Amino acid sequence: MPLELIILIASLLVSWLVFNWAFKVLKASVGTAIALAAIVLVMQLLFGIGPNQLFQHITHLPETIGKIIFGK
Repeated sequence: MPLELIILIASLLVSWLVFNWAFKVLKASVGTAIALAAIVLVMQLLFGIGPNQLFQHITHLPETIGKIIFGK
């Protein structure tokens, strides 16, 4: 087999693997984004907690967990 044919086959295989990997990452990212949007929407509609309030509590989460664990 000529060298060009081997390089072509190898490049097609690598391209296919990269495409499959990128598709799986994109699929997982979209699923996560939809789940997060649904959670924020439910929090806002049912409890009146807006995205800013939720983000503020998330940023203080390590401090809250430390208070629960160490009792300070």
